[in-house]
Amino acid sequence: MAETAAREAELLAKVPTGLLINGEWRDASDGGTFEVADPATGKVLATLASATSEDALAALDAADKVQASWARTAPRERAEILRRGFELVTERAEDFALLMTMEMGKPLAESRGEVVYGAEFLRWFSEEAVRDYGRYLTTPEGKNKILVTRKPVGPCLLITPWNFPLAMATRKVGPAIAAGCTMVLKPAKLTPLTSQYFAQTMIEAGLPAGVLNVVSSKSASGISGPLMQDSRLRKVSFTGSTPVGKQLLKDAANNVLRTSMELGGNAPFIVFEDADLDKAVEGAMAAKMRNMGEACTAANRFLVQASVAEEFTTKFANAMKALKTGRGTEADTTVGPLIDGGARDDVHALVTAAVEAGASVSTGGAPVDGDGYFYQPTVLANVPNDADILRSEIFGPVAPVTTFETEEQAIALANASEYGLASYIYSRDVNRMFRVSEQIEFGLVGYNAGVISNAAAPFGGVKQSGMGREGGAEGLDEYTTVQYIGIADPYAK
Repeated sequence: MAETAAREAELLAKVPTGLLINGEWRDASDGGTFEVADPATGKVLATLASATSEDALAALDAADKVQASWARTAPRERAEILRRGFELVTERAEDFALLMTMEMGKPLAESRGEVVYGAEFLRWFSEEAVRDYGRYLTTPEGKNKILVTRKPVGPCLLITPWNFPLAMATRKVGPAIAAGCTMVLKPAKLTPLTSQYFAQTMIEAGLPAGVLNVVSSKSASGISGPLMQDSRLRKVSFTGSTPVGKQLLKDAANNVLRTSMELGGNAPFIVFEDADLDKAVEGAMAAKMRNMGEACTAANRFLVQASVAEEFTTKFANAMKALKTGRGTEADTTVGPLIDGGARDDVHALVTAAVEAGASVSTGGAPVDGDGYFYQPTVLANVPNDADILRSEIFGPVAPVTTFETEEQAIALANASEYGLASYIYSRDVNRMFRVSEQIEFGLVGYNAGVISNAAAPFGGVKQSGMGREGGAEGLDEYTTVQYIGIADPYAK
């Protein structure tokens, strides 16, 4: 225990606690601070400078001043910085993993997985930086030449959530660097330490002063408000809740900002009667319990064909029952705490309402007594189709199971949501996969796979789950604008 505490103290000493503006770490303009706590114990981990509106504008000043020179930087040079960033993050994998576990709560094994996933965005976009293609062609009537080029969109505001502190930063910072954009990064106030350490790592990788600025703060609106009113800002990328995303879209309209919005989810996990049920349970555990269910891609509704519902639910409940809650640094922990007391209370309220509506508890169903914000891994059976828990983003280790009779009914139930981010289909029939995926309204579909996020794939949703894509070739497009140059053809008749 003493050895673990010493290791944590040593790591925290490496993490900058100030604001990163124009390449220097400094205090907030008013001297304000805020605390970051461990959700497994409630103990304070660190005290950080809390950026003000004045600090936010100073960060934009820095970004704006170097935008032109950064845009002219050779793509290969930007690529090499990203590659060095990938290598440094990989070298410091244990530091990043422990830091995420301390401030967010996930087990170390999951944090290590996030380091691999998050670092991959740096490697992927280091390779994409030199592949920002345009095109050159003759007009159909042969009078002119068409030259199409891509340019960086300009200074960006990047707002990241608390649940994936590293990956959500690298997924935004990586393509911005690759495209030649400068940035102001606003991490979530609950988990800013990883972003602070990541920013320091990118400086060590060779990122010039002013390209990446970090303004952690206890007031999100105090940062986003003045920045989005400033005409020098040209893009906002946000990952978080749909209500906040809607407000940011309204704010973005005033200056017609480019926007990328990765918002809420309500992922259906559809199990057909011809599915391999053992594989389906394995996939369900991965899709539901990643990050304790605190993920926008987490399976939120388990739609199971009636003929196999009892067998699936029993196997699923047994798998959930075998999990062990505890602080993520403990070797045998498989489920960490929820992010705070409010999150735990919200999850329990949804479970209570579902039971009152007629659902039965197969396992779990209550908070865990003691320190920290833990909730028992829970499976609810026989959940009525009109229960609130099927319409809400649970963001916790709770799996409600409901049934359907036909493929058409499964599709209708899946689409009965304002959200459209992730979805999952389990069936041995590949033709069914094509039929269902063409009819369900989701940006991501996992077929016999419970985890599908990848740096090389476009990530994003439809309906109220947002707009734009992160990752893949599409992720670079989000940080560029298209310019067309019409050139008179000297040989045209």
